[in-house]
Amino acid sequence: MNNDLPAGAEMGAKSHPSPPSHPPVPHTTDYENGVSAIDADYLRRGLAAIHLIQENGQAALVDTGTSSSVAGVMNALREKNLTPADVAYVFLTHIHLDHAGGAGEFMHQFPNARLVVHPRGARHMIDPARLIASATSVYGEAEFRRIYSTIRPVDPNRIIEAPDGFRLDLNGRPLLFLDTPGHARHHYCILDERYQSFFTGDTFGISYREFDVDGMEFVFPTTTPVQFDPAAAHASLERLMSYHPSYAFLTHYGRIGHLARHVAEMHDLIDVHVTLALKLRDYGPERLAVLTEELGALLLDHIINHGCKLPEEEIRSLLDLDVRLNAQGLENWLDHAGAR
Repeated sequence: MNNDLPAGAEMGAKSHPSPPSHPPVPHTTDYENGVSAIDADYLRRGLAAIHLIQENGQAALVDTGTSSSVAGVMNALREKNLTPADVAYVFLTHIHLDHAGGAGEFMHQFPNARLVVHPRGARHMIDPARLIASATSVYGEAEFRRIYSTIRPVDPNRIIEAPDGFRLDLNGRPLLFLDTPGHARHHYCILDERYQSFFTGDTFGISYREFDVDGMEFVFPTTTPVQFDPAAAHASLERLMSYHPSYAFLTHYGRIGHLARHVAEMHDLIDVHVTLALKLRDYGPERLAVLTEELGALLLDHIINHGCKLPEEEIRSLLDLDVRLNAQGLENWLDHAGAR
C-alpha cells in the first residue's frame, strides 16, 4: 500500500439519520473577519464544513467536501455577492475524501483558482484513480457514487504544493502553512496571521455543535486509518499552540475557542485512545468490535460529563461514524506501529 494514500475505511461511511431533538446547524455560519462555515452537505447537517475566507473581494475555500457540496457553496457565494471568478484559491488541509473529494469539481467551476495541497497529496489530485479504487473497493460502485458522485482530476498547472513554512497572500491577508502530521502525513494547517487563527482540518480533532454546553465546546481526536501517529499528533498540537492562536476552525465542525483547555483535553484523549487500543492488542478476532464498543462508551461518558443533555441514543448516533473510524484507525495502528 502507498502510505501516502488514505485507506477506503476513512473516506466515508453509510449515512445515518440526523437526531431530531437538537436545533439544526445553519447551512452557513458567518464569523467575524470574513470567515464563514458552509455546510458540505455530507451525510448529515453539521458533520463537515467548508470554510470560506473573504478578503477585499477575493475569496478562498478551505477544504471542499464532495462534488455534492458544490451547489450549496455556489448558493453561499451568490448570497455574499461573490462569483466563481472571485475564488482565488482552494486549500486542501489533506486529501481524505470528505475534505478533498470535491476538489476537481470546484476547480472546474472556479476559472481563476489555484489548488493548494500538501506535497504528499498533490499527485492524487492530478490522478485520483487510486483514491477512487480504494474507496470503491470498500463501499462498492453504487455506494461510492452515492456518497462522492464524481471525482475529477485537477490540471497539474493549477496546483501549488505547500511544504512546511509555505506562505501565501490572499489579497493582502498573510497565510502560513504548517506541516501537521498525526492524523495523516499529507496534512497541513493554515495560520491566518492577521487574526491569529488556524484552519486545522482534522489536526485539532472534532467538535460538533450539537455537543456545545453554554458556549463551551467538546473536542475529541480523530484516529482514522491508515496514518494515525500519536506521537506526531501530540507534537502537531503543541506546534499549533506555540503560535498562541485565538480560534481554530475545524472541518468537523466550525469555529472553537478555549484552545488552552481543549488542547489539554485532546492530549488526554489521544493517550486514552492509545491506552485502550494497547489493552486490547492481543484480544483476538473480536478486537475491532470490542474496541468500537469501548470507544463509544468512553466518548459517551465524556460528553455526558461535559454537561450535554441530549438523550444517550442521540449522542451515540452523532458519534457513530467517528467511533467506528477511530476504532478502525487504532486497529490499523496496532497492526503496524503500536505492536512494536
